[in-house]
Amino acid sequence: MTGIAFAADSGGAAAAIGGAGGLMQLAPIILIFVVFYFLLIRPQQKQAKKHQQFLNDLKRGVKIVTRGGMHGVITDMDGNVLTLEIAKDVKIKISRDAVAGGLTKEGAVSVETAEPKSSGS
Repeated sequence: MTGIAFAADSGGAAAAIGGAGGLMQLAPIILIFVVFYFLLIRPQQKQAKKHQQFLNDLKRGVKIVTRGGMHGVITDMDGNVLTLEIAKDVKIKISRDAVAGGLTKEGAVSVETAEPKSSGS
């Protein structure tokens, strides 16, 4: 009778080991998700928040560049529509969402809204 009880007990131990093995099979998937979150998702969310804050802080006189590549100065704002002066007495209206970033005095896109540049040299 003790032999039967012993056999049943060892079967339960094997099931417990199999359960731990199932958790170990999920560990690489969980690790991959954590790496993707910290390397891809989180930085993108930070950049999107920073860009949204930039769009909310726009005001007259700020030099900007649009997503289409137009450079100009904001001369008027009406809700979601900006009037952009791209040359002397040449004004266009654009959507606030079309703004890619601000410009520095040298004409380059400002650091806070620019993509990180890799040094290729």
